[in-house]
Amino acid sequence: MGLLDSFGALASSIIAAIVMLLFAVLSLFVTVFIVDAAAAIGGLEPSDDFVVLGASLLASAAIIAGGGLSTVE
Repeated sequence: MGLLDSFGALASSIIAAIVMLLFAVLSLFVTVFIVDAAAAIGGLEPSDDFVVLGASLLASAAIIAGGGLSTVE
């Protein structure tokens, strides 16, 4: 049964990685919208490159900061 448990752990790790990747992409899209709306409220018209850069920095910082919350016991 050890071999089947190993494949189950591998499959669950792959599924977890795919789900986390989907959530990261979704959070980037939401953050792009937020950065674009905030720039419009502030009266700024940045190019799309800077909007995506700002959103990716914010999203990656949030993902990295949230990764420290899990503890292994």
